[in-house]
Amino acid sequence: MEHHVYFWLKEENKNAADRAAFEQGLRDLLKLPGIERGLWGRPAAVMPRPVIDLSWDYALSMTFTDVAAQDAYQIDPDHLVFIDTHKEKWAQVKVMDIEPSA
Repeated sequence: MEHHVYFWLKEENKNAADRAAFEQGLRDLLKLPGIERGLWGRPAAVMPRPVIDLSWDYALSMTFTDVAAQDAYQIDPDHLVFIDTHKEKWAQVKVMDIEPSA
């Protein structure tokens, strides 16, 4: 299954130090068990089109072996530490999980 997370940072947390700490947190998340592959990034400098949303600051994408692995990730202590450490930095978070079709 695919797990996609979009983060909008608060204006006061868009400084170099907060971004560096947040980015390290994203890198650390990708080391957790059950993740087959993953990546994080910032909006790409693509050609503007009406359907493109570039309002977010960071995205995290992970592929898990199955829903059970993703469920385990949600309660992993290191994932919870990431949330506790960085939740004050974001204004909004959206999660979009995808169950691939057969």
